[in-house]
Amino acid sequence: MSVFTHLVAELGRLLEPVLAQSATAAAIVLFTVLVRLALHPLSRAAFRGATPAAGCLPLLLQLPVFFVMYQAFSSSKVGGEANELLGHRLFAAPLGSRWTEALGEGGPFGAQGLVFLGLFAAIAVVAAWSAVRGRKAAAVAAAAAAASAATPAGRGKATPGAAKANAGAKPGAKPGAKPSARAGAVAEMTAEQQEVMRKLGGVLPLLSFGTLITAAVVPLAAGLYLLTTTAWSVAERIWLQHRKERAERAEQAGRAEQVEQMA
Repeated sequence: MSVFTHLVAELGRLLEPVLAQSATAAAIVLFTVLVRLALHPLSRAAFRGATPAAGCLPLLLQLPVFFVMYQAFSSSKVGGEANELLGHRLFAAPLGSRWTEALGEGGPFGAQGLVFLGLFAAIAVVAAWSAVRGRKAAAVAAAAAAASAATPAGRGKATPGAAKANAGAKPGAKPGAKPSARAGAVAEMTAEQQEVMRKLGGVLPLLSFGTLITAAVVPLAAGLYLLTTTAWSVAERIWLQHRKERAERAEQAGRAEQVEQMA
C-alpha cells in the first residue's frame, strides 16, 4: 500500500501547479486510467466473447486495486508514518471523508455535501447510459437470434453430424431420425440459453446503479475511482462496438464488390 500511496502522492505533486488542492483527486483519476489502459487487452478479448457478462475478468482484476485505494484513504498511518493523503481534498471535501461525515458538516447541501452530490450525479448518469445501451444491445441480439431461427434455410440446413448419421443408417430406417431428434434437443437448449442471455442482458446493466450505494459508504477517493472506471468501461465498450460494426460493414462491402466482379 505504501507503493500506491507514494505513486499517487507523486502524481499529485506533478499536477499541483495546475489543479492546486484538487491535484491528488486528479491523480486518482489518472491512476485509474492507467490501470484501465493496462487491462484494455483483456477487455477487448472479453468483448469478442459477445456475451452480456463480457468484461467480468477485468472487473475482478480491479478488485485488489480498489481494495488498496480503500485502505489508503481509510488508514491514518501508512508504513508506520502519518498518511499524507488524508489531508488532500476535492474542492471542500477531504478525499478520506465519507458521505455520512459530509452530512454532519453542513448537511447534503453543505460545502462537502455538494461534492458528494456531484459525484453521485455523475455516477448516476454513467449508470443510466450503461443501462440504456445494455438493453439496446440485448434487444438487438435477441432480434438477430429470432430472425436466424425463423429463416427457412437455417431450419432446413443439415449439420455435418446429421449427414454422417444418415449415411451410416440401416436400410429401411428413416433418414436422419436420430439426428433430427438431437437437433431438436439442441435447438431447444439453444432457445433456453438465448432466453437466459436475454434476461441477463436486461439485468446486468442495472447493476451499474449499485455503484451509487458503494460510493455512499466508501471514502471519496474510492468513489472517484468507481466513477472513473465505470465511465471508462462504458466508453470502451462503445468504442469496441463501433470498431466491430465498421469491420463488418467493410467486410460486407468487400463481398458485394466480389459479387459484382464475378457477375
